[in-house]
Amino acid sequence: MKISKILHRSEIRIRVDFGYNAELVSKLRQIADARWSKTMGAWHIPYTSEAFGQLKELFPEVEYDASPVTQPEKMVVPTTESLVETNKNVPNTIEMERGKTETNQVDKAEKQHADIDVLVTRTLITIVLPKNEADIQFLRTFKYAKWDYDNFCWVLPNYGNNVERLKKYFGNRDIRISEQEQNRVSNIKLPEFAKTDLLIVNELHRNLKVYFVYNQAIVDQLKFIGYVRWNAYEHCWEVPVNEKSMAELKLIAQRNGLMYRYEVHNKQVVKPRIPRSSFTNYRNCPAEYIAKLKELRYSQNTLDTYKHMFEEFINYYNDMEIDAITDGMIVDFLRYLVNERNISGSYQNQSINAIKFYFERVKGGARKIYSIERPRKEKFLPEVLSEEEVVQLLNATENLKHKAILMTIYSGGLRISELLNLRIKDIDSNRMQIRVVQAKGKKDRYTLLGEKTLKILRKYVLEYKPKEWLFEGMNGDNYSKKSVQKFLKNAVDKVGIKKRVTIHTLRHSFATHLLEAGTDIRYIQSLLGHSSGKTTEIYTHITTKGFEQIKSPLDRLNI
Repeated sequence: MKISKILHRSEIRIRVDFGYNAELVSKLRQIADARWSKTMGAWHIPYTSEAFGQLKELFPEVEYDASPVTQPEKMVVPTTESLVETNKNVPNTIEMERGKTETNQVDKAEKQHADIDVLVTRTLITIVLPKNEADIQFLRTFKYAKWDYDNFCWVLPNYGNNVERLKKYFGNRDIRISEQEQNRVSNIKLPEFAKTDLLIVNELHRNLKVYFVYNQAIVDQLKFIGYVRWNAYEHCWEVPVNEKSMAELKLIAQRNGLMYRYEVHNKQVVKPRIPRSSFTNYRNCPAEYIAKLKELRYSQNTLDTYKHMFEEFINYYNDMEIDAITDGMIVDFLRYLVNERNISGSYQNQSINAIKFYFERVKGGARKIYSIERPRKEKFLPEVLSEEEVVQLLNATENLKHKAILMTIYSGGLRISELLNLRIKDIDSNRMQIRVVQAKGKKDRYTLLGEKTLKILRKYVLEYKPKEWLFEGMNGDNYSKKSVQKFLKNAVDKVGIKKRVTIHTLRHSFATHLLEAGTDIRYIQSLLGHSSGKTTEIYTHITTKGFEQIKSPLDRLNI
């Protein structure tokens, strides 16, 4: 039998390891608070003189670790704790006195390193803490807990007794809990509706927002509609925009004696940022900021975006030193973006990240949680062309180079940046593949090269004779993104497609058409270069294949 000192659920315990024996287990149970851990696959008892003395009386042959205890932040998961055999003749009293001293050292180290920040808002709990496997396992026990990769913190919903559970778990550790009753950057103005209304708001023809006075029966009926979700930020239910959803919503209103109201809300006009010419002392982005972005190998697109966002911020306070700007002033700037400029949630998130990058990464400051509630990222279903519309679009493009570009994008599901960075050598005609080098996320991948696309590319290369880049501009450099956008728009107008079509629409169409053809979604994920399958799953929300074979369970009810 061997014992060792461990940190189990933020408590120092004595781990007891031995081969299974019913008699030994029965003896061990005589010790108060002796417990079995499924995680460790071992028994453990309190780290006290009484428990240790009782253990020695019951098992005189026990071997234990007398080496200094490892600091908690450096300890590994208990299942991998190493067992070190030591001299078993060390007097018990000396060992336990050593244990008391070591416990104080652990507590002291914990006070120095366990810097835990908890921000409690009306709907969310945000937690910043040092990496500790035991803490992570505890946080994962909360329903809907998730790691925020942008802010390096954990986010939990604020409901039930979540706050009390956190306070009880962290106990007397160095924890700072701040509460913010009203912390929204933007004051969401909910549409007005009466108790007798079922209000349907169509925003940008991308989703339907459903407003009504709470009624559990209506909620239950809404859940029968596919892909319904609750938007806690705007206090409404959201369903995809399609004729079937709208028909179901009309039936729900009719069954519950409500007035069906349908409104189309156009996107708010975004007020442009203050032009550079309006400033007499316009400040450019600090050189150290740009250098840090390059040092961390951020992409050129991210570099340009962060630079653009940070310059807007520092020129909003252009009469102050950057390092003198306070957290409160940052919040005021974010309110200005939302309330005066009407920027999107995505733009707001990018601004927050650009500002945090300076103070946390460039200046090396501590990670902070500003007293605001970051907006929920809009989750719109992308526009997708039918196969017939793709045919019309390509046939309407007469210029050989333009047609080759559009066919290459659709053939491989490419992003526009990936297309413009293709070199001639990236076209593998033997394996019928397109090699995409260092795309989004600094990843290489291979995607499909259609036979018809290869034929067009061969004609294009013979006629235009590109030297390095597959699609070159006038001076032999990369082709212009704006030029692609321009001739695509001309083709869309020529065909008369009413959908909002962008270059990325061809990529969405590529994925959707593969899915409808029966291609496994894992292959589609690989072809698109998605790190997570959840990103690819959005195309299952778009395809209508098989919908005609699915009947609503409501239709089976005898009503």
